[in-house]
Amino acid sequence: MWTIPEITASSVALFLGYVILLLIALSIVFYLLIVMLGVYVRHATRKAMPHLRKFEPGQIHVKPVVVGFFHPYCNAGGGGERVLWVGIRAIQQRYNFVKCVVYTGDQDVTGAQILEKARTRFNISLPKPVEFVCLKKRRWVEAAMYPYFTLLGQSFGSVILGWEALTSYIPDIYIDTMGYAFTLPLFKYVGGCQVGCYVHYPTISTDMLARVSSKASSYNNASFISNSRILSFVKLAYYHLFAKAYGIAGRCADEVMVNSTWTYDHIVSLWRKELKTSVVYPPCDTKSFQEIPINLNKGDPQHLFISIAQFRPEKDHPLQIKAFAEFLKRKPKKEQSKYKLILIGSCRNEEDAKRVDTLRQLAIDMKVRANVEFALNVSFEELLNYIANATIGLHTMWNEHFGIGVVECMAGGCIILAHNSGGPKMDIVIEWNGKVTGFLASDVKSYADAMETIIALSPEERTAICHNARQSVGRFSESSFEIGFLRHTESLFMSA
Repeated sequence: MWTIPEITASSVALFLGYVILLLIALSIVFYLLIVMLGVYVRHATRKAMPHLRKFEPGQIHVKPVVVGFFHPYCNAGGGGERVLWVGIRAIQQRYNFVKCVVYTGDQDVTGAQILEKARTRFNISLPKPVEFVCLKKRRWVEAAMYPYFTLLGQSFGSVILGWEALTSYIPDIYIDTMGYAFTLPLFKYVGGCQVGCYVHYPTISTDMLARVSSKASSYNNASFISNSRILSFVKLAYYHLFAKAYGIAGRCADEVMVNSTWTYDHIVSLWRKELKTSVVYPPCDTKSFQEIPINLNKGDPQHLFISIAQFRPEKDHPLQIKAFAEFLKRKPKKEQSKYKLILIGSCRNEEDAKRVDTLRQLAIDMKVRANVEFALNVSFEELLNYIANATIGLHTMWNEHFGIGVVECMAGGCIILAHNSGGPKMDIVIEWNGKVTGFLASDVKSYADAMETIIALSPEERTAICHNARQSVGRFSESSFEIGFLRHTESLFMSA
């Protein structure tokens, strides 16, 4: 008959000794694995782009430092891409010994075309050349690849994409400018790089956990999950485990920059690197937009409502169309032609294009198609023209991390109507000099109510709000971003 052996102090000590030895052995194996991977990567990339390491005239006594920017969608034309190009420009202007590399998954365009789009879309030209490393495995970070467990799938995919980048070329300094935190330990420990990041939006947040916990349905919490107690519990447990892993990965960064107070609160909570985390507001071309004249009668007799946002699900364009339709219902039919909603944004891929088709159908279903226009992939000059003729700038993303489009509208003289959450609520659409700078809303009714309120204002009242809003956004200028970006990346260069 099997009996339980007697537990003594010596047997417990022996067991703990074995456990400690096992942990030590595993640590040694893990360390050796990291070293071997590092040696392999250096061997694999030894002959890659050797010209980046060559000294140039004036650099005889200074070692060239290669800065790698991880931005798989660098040709997308959104706010994240503006951060990338202004950051690169600032570094190139400050350091004459730096050479910049961009890891991109854009394979259907040339480097020259990417830079030309940056110039036409953002009015940004770089003073020095940039090297592009083309990544072929970008599909691994596409949300469409993972209908379920999307966060985990995309994070795993980012490691695959990061490995491709690392084995293509090892930089001295690695900066993630898209939010792929799981690439940070890869470049830090295997690549031996100084590692920094600019976080636009936490991959997971306490707000997401709260939404799942409350069983609220949304674009990232399907109704069949929110309606099931068991599935909601499983997803909540999955989110909590993912949040722990996300925090571990984020703590590998040597310098962390975030784009807003809202993002700062979440990143500090998850990554626990408060002393190394700083708010650096993203660069907004406030100067170009502030040159647009504020016309006392702008928008009359026709009022344009414009939205500036990429066609992604979290931007919640359907809410804009529904709120606009509700607003039009309150107007006599003979006056409805005075109002037009223009959705301005870039399409990154076929999936985004399908969303635009869905939005067109929604406008038809809501019987407002004649009043809704889509302006896709517009140039910078076209964007300025739209803003110059708009009365209301519309924004509807829940918990938008910052909202560059919100700032652009305010700088350009539109009256902003933004979502009552995230960056717009905490950093942008706030009182300035004790006066109103814009309006906030959260659902169809509150948006329609705010639209009515704005239209009912006299031209003088609208102009006063526009001027106050324009004065308030000077803190989001490109120069302010450059100062902050250079200050918080300086330590990376000192250690490179």
